Order: sequence, then C-alpha cells, then structure tokens
Amino acid sequence: MPRQVYCQHHKRDAEGLDFVPWPGELGKRVYANIGKPAWEAWLAHQTMLINENRLSPMDPKHRAFLEEQMEKFLFEGEAARVAGYVPPEPSDG
Repeated sequence: MPRQVYCQHHKRDAEGLDFVPWPGELGKRVYANIGKPAWEAWLAHQTMLINENRLSPMDPKHRAFLEEQMEKFLFEGEAARVAGYVPPEPSDG
C-alpha cells in the first residue's frame, strides 16, 4: 500500500512521494508533507520557470531561486509568475 500524507499544498490526504526529492531539511519537509500530485504540479511549474527565465540548474544562484520558489509554491500557495506568460488553453480532447 502506498504511503499516505496530508498534503499541505492541496490540503487533503494524498499518496506520498517515494523518496526525498531535494537535499537537506527542505527535502525532508517535502517528503513528509507533500503528495505526488502537488510535487508533479511543482515540477511543471519549475520547468516553466527554468525555460521562460533561461535558468541553469548548474548555477548556484538559479538553484537557490528555484529552492525558494519551491517552498513558496508547495507551502505558501504562491510562486513567481513569468511576465507575459499565458498558460495554454485546455483542449477538449
């Protein structure tokens, strides 16, 4: 049976992550308090931030920015928006 957590992002029980996804205390906090759907949403948002802002995960300043945004996105319900970014319209299928 999958591990269950109370997801602080979605405010409901959800399947927990299989491993600690980030080093340090933040990674442990994410593992203990964030469900898979919220983590997947963060990964999509992170990808958008990296692409639209031309960030490099190898740059320590960019990694620090992404870590800050991860904490805001997952635990505070807010995160950086990219100026001028318009999300695609959902397709009907």
